[in-house]
Amino acid sequence: MQQVQELAHQAGAAIMEVYRGAGTGETSKADGSPLTLADLAAHHIIVAGLARLTPDIPVLSEEAADIVYAERAQWTRFWLVDPLDGTKEFIKRNGEFTVNIALIENGQPVMGVVYAPALELCYYAAQGAGAFVQRGGSVAQAINVRSRAAGETVKVVASRSHSDARTEALLKQLGNYQCISMGSSLKLCLVAEGEAHFYPRLGPTMEWDTAAAHAVVNEAGGKVCGMDGSELHYNKADLHNPEFFVLPGDRESLSMLSKIDRSVSNTASV
Repeated sequence: MQQVQELAHQAGAAIMEVYRGAGTGETSKADGSPLTLADLAAHHIIVAGLARLTPDIPVLSEEAADIVYAERAQWTRFWLVDPLDGTKEFIKRNGEFTVNIALIENGQPVMGVVYAPALELCYYAAQGAGAFVQRGGSVAQAINVRSRAAGETVKVVASRSHSDARTEALLKQLGNYQCISMGSSLKLCLVAEGEAHFYPRLGPTMEWDTAAAHAVVNEAGGKVCGMDGSELHYNKADLHNPEFFVLPGDRESLSMLSKIDRSVSNTASV
């Protein structure tokens, strides 16, 4: 874990060099999503570092994702990496972008590091070892999800760059709620840390967007699940995630899931 954290910090330092420069070298991928010099610099640092650390474990990175499924399907253990999650936030220079490194075993995240270099903020977790947050040079603190108290306003975290009518319609179904806007995988981490109760994601995401933070949520006592309540699975033939929810794993929070399902169904045409 310490070595992976150090690797994330090295990638973060390379990202910040571009962030503080005059330009980002922005181009577009085939799907129209943005690509910057920082994405590529972080990608090369992480891939090379993981190859030295665990030469026998393959790596799937957003910037090198063209590995055929026939090959990936043989993997029972692999690194899943988003070198710069929140490229739109990076271009906006609002600081809400992260380096995501996850270890996947049998389709589930068992280790994750989410590092936000501009905020000097690092979340990390490993299966059976708990979830933690470290701010700057301070001592890391254990984190846990926080269930909503009776009568408490629901604190919902939403995407800063991907809000849509369906999400807004869903939130109205919750009654009294407070919305916290945030970019990148930091949204999942806010639930893991107990700063928010609920994160609905009805827009498109990829597996590398969520895996590292998913590990943090799991170890903090939360749940990252699809509309049917099943946990997100990784290394699928199609690397897109289904629409999903992030929330505490207690019975009361999970009982809300069926109501939310109906709400989403009712607002699907909005």
